[in-house]
Amino acid sequence: MSALTTRRTFIETSSVAVVGSLATLALPQAVHAAGSDLLKVGLIGCGGRGSGAAVQALKADMNVKLWAMADAFDDRLQGSLKNLEKAEGLSDKLDVPPERRFVGFDAYREVIACCDVVLLCTPPQFRPLHLQAAVEAGKHVFAEKPCAVDAPGVRKVLAACAEAKKKGLSVVSGLCLRYDNGFRETIRRIHDGAVGQIHTLQANDYRGGIWVKPRQPDWSDMTWQMRNWYYFTWLSGDFNVEQHVHFLDVCAWTMQDVYPVKAIGMGGRAVRSGPEFGQIYDHFSVTYQWADGTKLFSNCRQQPGCKNDMSGHVVGSKGHAQLVERKRGMVVKSDAGDWVFSGPENDLYQQEHDELFAGIRAGKPINNGEYMAKSTLLAIMGRMAAYTGQEITWDMAMNSKEDLTPPRYAWDVPLPVPPVATPGVTDFN
Repeated sequence: MSALTTRRTFIETSSVAVVGSLATLALPQAVHAAGSDLLKVGLIGCGGRGSGAAVQALKADMNVKLWAMADAFDDRLQGSLKNLEKAEGLSDKLDVPPERRFVGFDAYREVIACCDVVLLCTPPQFRPLHLQAAVEAGKHVFAEKPCAVDAPGVRKVLAACAEAKKKGLSVVSGLCLRYDNGFRETIRRIHDGAVGQIHTLQANDYRGGIWVKPRQPDWSDMTWQMRNWYYFTWLSGDFNVEQHVHFLDVCAWTMQDVYPVKAIGMGGRAVRSGPEFGQIYDHFSVTYQWADGTKLFSNCRQQPGCKNDMSGHVVGSKGHAQLVERKRGMVVKSDAGDWVFSGPENDLYQQEHDELFAGIRAGKPINNGEYMAKSTLLAIMGRMAAYTGQEITWDMAMNSKEDLTPPRYAWDVPLPVPPVATPGVTDFN
């Protein structure tokens, strides 16, 4: 669990919360295809997630500066900047005067306009909007996971990523396990046939509770929900999407980015049942099935005081493999003998940025857009199955018309808390 667990604890005051980020390029690509031109970095979303992303982006290249910042809340922006100023070795890479600190729902536009590289670290609700704007402006992009909370958002992301490919822009995904040496080597062996024909997968994500912020008397509906964004499906996508997407993506990667055709599952609120926890579930159990009959048994739980387990398991005709974010947790047991990963470890979150910036400098853009969007839909598909109690096909999920976007992004907009989804009652849209 180590770094991944730390990353997902959402300790918002930490300036080095380990995560990846989103990067973009405002000038024509040729300007920064090679050489040492200054890359101006902009941070959009200044929580612990964003602060850590900024640290990693600034360490990824010799000639970069944090040039602009944006957040919905001024206190988050100011706190992030103070933490970054304390980070070792970064003082000469910080250049964010007051006139380049932007606050509000439209602040992302100002950052995109004045920066070369943008880090998109807001709640997932805003990812499609910000990603689309970045690509339209000709930016290279690193998009944090998940990249949407609903199917319309996924479709928008797919379109933006296709446009990025036409423009020769990078879209590097925050699905960081694909940048880990141990995962890469283990998956390579699986693809080379180490376990034979895959027939069963398992993805576990059992973890404890996270922060919750009591509502203050002067907070509007929007303020309260934005401050507690994790607990509202329209902002986070729910736990199965916001967090468990990591190991769901690993399973899709194992299957060479072929996605299942249907899913059925269940979930609910067993521990986090009070109104302070919004309307998301605290556990899910979903069974996915591929066209060839391969099944994925996916389980996640976010409840304090319970045993944690974050792992992936692959079973095939010749053996099985275990994928865990620990050096000796990468194991393949097969008819040909056992193997344990013993290669060099790497900081997977830093690796994301290193490869992003190296691609920009070399004029060789990386585009993870398709699997980023489809793995997000994989997680949304599971949520749909659990919320409705129905079998959901891939086509149903992809073509869903359920749009979780609020009427408008404004602090005074009334936002009643949606009812908790009830299987057998909640409709599929």
